[in-house]
Amino acid sequence: MIPKIGFISLGCPKALVDAERILTQLRADGYATAKDYGGADLVIVNTCGFIDAAVEESLQAIGEALSENGKVIVTGCLGAKAGVVRSAHPSVLAVTGPHDTAGVMRAVHAHLPKPHDPFADLAPPQGIKLTPQHYAYLKISEGCNHRCSFCIIPSMRGDLVSRPIGEVMQEAENLVKAGVRELLVISQDTSAYGVDLKYRTGFWQGRPLKTRMTELCQALGGLGVWVRLHYVYPYPHVDDVIPLMAEGKLLPYLDVPFQHASARILKLMKRPAGGEKVIERLQRWRDICPEVTVRSTFIVGFPGETEQEFEELLQFIEAAQLDRVGCFAYSPVDGAAANALPDAVPEEVKEERRARFMQVQEAISERKLARKVGQSMQVLVDAPGVGRSAADAPEIDGTVRFKGGKAGEFRQVTIERASAHDLHGRLT
Repeated sequence: MIPKIGFISLGCPKALVDAERILTQLRADGYATAKDYGGADLVIVNTCGFIDAAVEESLQAIGEALSENGKVIVTGCLGAKAGVVRSAHPSVLAVTGPHDTAGVMRAVHAHLPKPHDPFADLAPPQGIKLTPQHYAYLKISEGCNHRCSFCIIPSMRGDLVSRPIGEVMQEAENLVKAGVRELLVISQDTSAYGVDLKYRTGFWQGRPLKTRMTELCQALGGLGVWVRLHYVYPYPHVDDVIPLMAEGKLLPYLDVPFQHASARILKLMKRPAGGEKVIERLQRWRDICPEVTVRSTFIVGFPGETEQEFEELLQFIEAAQLDRVGCFAYSPVDGAAANALPDAVPEEVKEERRARFMQVQEAISERKLARKVGQSMQVLVDAPGVGRSAADAPEIDGTVRFKGGKAGEFRQVTIERASAHDLHGRLT
């Protein structure tokens, strides 16, 4: 009888990649997965611990798993917060932190011995994926060297640790061979890839390759699939990848977390890009690659943010004309240095500012999407009738709607109308 393990994964794409690695090792060790609590011999819960709402969701998921199954191993970011899981749920079998596949497997082996079946001890070369077959996240590093005052990720995931470039490229190649049509490059700080290794030279397909963002992008651009960059801090060398987008080697898409526009607020946030002349930089990128899509995230209501500084942010987004934007009202994450800052902004003011921000950005998005009406664009179909253009990352951006299509195929769509976030058209 092959032992079965239930799996619950919460949190961001980086946590999803952790889950995929654990599932791959489980498959390699001969375990099967269960679709419900009743069919599982044991349940693993991969948690998020970044903001209070995520902590509560994770604790609820652990409680439900304990109630429905009784045998639970906890992993992920919440596990890195000392004592939080055990104090709420003392009966869990084991608790590990993020990106700790070995620790999870030790706990699994201790509480559900590894089966001895050589025919079951197999996993596909690309590993087990939780995304649809046609796209996959490619995590190139763990941790972060920055100490942004609103963030606790370094305390949970540690400092930057870049994966060897040969290992990253081999995984990317295996994914493409398995049918993946889009690679989404993720990390805590994609632009810093290789800094910790001093850009050490690795090898892929027998040729030397520096462990550096630019060289990685060049190599990924030769695989013949969509390559989308996430979590890109605007360091000077980011300019070097824009020509690769103009040449069609990378998707013309950059996910850059600007967070604010006020120099004082950025300094309080301890953001590394606070001195950048962002508007001029955006214009240079657009001069090189006119079709580039820039998405970003912002925080409003940060401690000490004045109405004037918020207005400065609104003026910035009007000038920047960003394509895709997310906005969050500041949340005091347990353990974040920003919690000690004076002049906390009242909750109602934070929410009012967030609503005003999104109203301004929605009008910008609506105007930009309206300009695409009449165009024919390549779309990657996610499901019949729903796809994404080069400007749309899965889960966080808009979609392109049409009739027909098959998941995983590229199709041309003529755009007939636009809304604030989505496009609608017909296959051509």
